[in-house]
Amino acid sequence: MAAADVRSLIAASGLPVLEARVLLGHALRVNRAWLIAHDTDPLTEEQVSAYQQLAERRRAGEPVAYLLGEKEFMGHTFQVTPSVLIPRADTEVLVETALADLEGKIRPAVLDMGTGSGAIAISLALARPDADVAATDVSADALAVAQNNAISLEARVRFGLGSWFDALNSASLPPVYDVIVSNPPYISSGDAHLDQGDLRFEPRQALTDFCDGLDALRILVAGARPYLNAGGSLWLEHGWDQAAAVRELLVAAGFQRVGSRRDLSDIERISGGYL
Repeated sequence: MAAADVRSLIAASGLPVLEARVLLGHALRVNRAWLIAHDTDPLTEEQVSAYQQLAERRRAGEPVAYLLGEKEFMGHTFQVTPSVLIPRADTEVLVETALADLEGKIRPAVLDMGTGSGAIAISLALARPDADVAATDVSADALAVAQNNAISLEARVRFGLGSWFDALNSASLPPVYDVIVSNPPYISSGDAHLDQGDLRFEPRQALTDFCDGLDALRILVAGARPYLNAGGSLWLEHGWDQAAAVRELLVAAGFQRVGSRRDLSDIERISGGYL
C-alpha cells in the first residue's frame, strides 16, 4: 500500500480543502507553501495519525480555533482554549470604537469586562501602550488564558477576578475609567443556535445569561456610571436584534449621545453612550 501524502490526505479528509490544509499544516508544523511544494512527499505514520486525529475532531464539529489552540484578532494571534470564546472579526468594531474615544486623551484608563481570552483588552493595550488597561472575568480559567496572552504579546494589562463590577471592588484596579467595553453573554437561553455549530463547544456561561439575553447587558448599563469619568463612554456588544433594546437601557440610565455601530455584515453589533 502506497504511503499517504499531503494530496491524498486532504482529498480523503471529508473536510473543506482550506480547513484540511490548515489542520495538516498544524499537525506537520509546516506552512502552506511547504504543503504545496511537498504535496506528493510520503508522510510518516506518526504524521498521518496526528493529522487524522485532528480531522476526526473537526468532522465531529469541534472548532478549528480550538484544534489549533489559537485565533487571529486585530492582527494578533491569541491562545484560545475551550475555557474562552473564540474571538470573532465582528468584535473588532468594539475595539475600533473604543480607540476612537481614546483619541486625544493622555494616559487614559480602559476597562474590558468579561475579557475571556483577553483579545479586546490586549488589542487596546497594544494599540495604546500609554493606557492603563484593566480586564476582568468571573472565570479563573478564562483569566489564566488572558494573562498568558498578555505575557506572550507583551501587553500591559491589569487583571481582576470576579463577576462584573464585583471584580472592581476586590482587585487593585483603577477606580474610574475613560472607556468601559464588554462583550457579555447576550444569547437567550432558549436560542436554538446554542446547540449548533461552533457554539456547541464554546463555554455556555460566556454565550448566554441563562435568561432573555439582556440580563448581563442590564447589569452593565445600570452599574457603569460610578466607574466612568465625566465624558466617559460605555460600549457593549450585543445580538443582531438587540440594538434598540440596549439603546433604551442606556437612555434610561442617563447616558447621552446614545448610538450603535455596525459590524462587517452591516449589523448593529455594539451600542453605547457617554456621560
